[in-house]
Amino acid sequence: MIFSRTLTGLTLCALLAAPALAQVSDVKVEGAWARASVPGQKGTGAFMKLTAPQGARLVSASSPAAGVTEVHEMKVDGDVMRMRAVPVLDLPAGKAVELKPGGFHVMLLDLKAPLAKDSTVPLTLTFKDAKGVESKLELTVPVAASAPGAQPGAAAPAHGHKH
Repeated sequence: MIFSRTLTGLTLCALLAAPALAQVSDVKVEGAWARASVPGQKGTGAFMKLTAPQGARLVSASSPAAGVTEVHEMKVDGDVMRMRAVPVLDLPAGKAVELKPGGFHVMLLDLKAPLAKDSTVPLTLTFKDAKGVESKLELTVPVAASAPGAQPGAAAPAHGHKH
């Protein structure tokens, strides 16, 4: 009986000390795509619309196709377009947040091979909810020269920055 209580106590302590297990995310993803790259190009962007029904934060992204995967923001500072990594991206409850060229996006850096048009790239997004519970969403993102539904021959705005 003492052994049983000790084992139960140790099991409970181990469960309480363990980090929250990752769950499958309930964040909705629409229109995901990654921009095709050419040989020698070391980075490109992935774009999509994210909607979190209960609100969440995008805290990281990863892909086996890239040495580094980060959430970035592009914005105009004076007359200069600047891009920087952001530690988190807030997803307000029920409100779509668009990751698009010239704004927030997922940056795939140190590409291991070019991303060819009409191929796909695996991408994992990690979210945290208001309680700090982490969830992951694994995507297979189509690679295209421009956003799905864009007019043929129309290029996404680069704003002087190549992805």
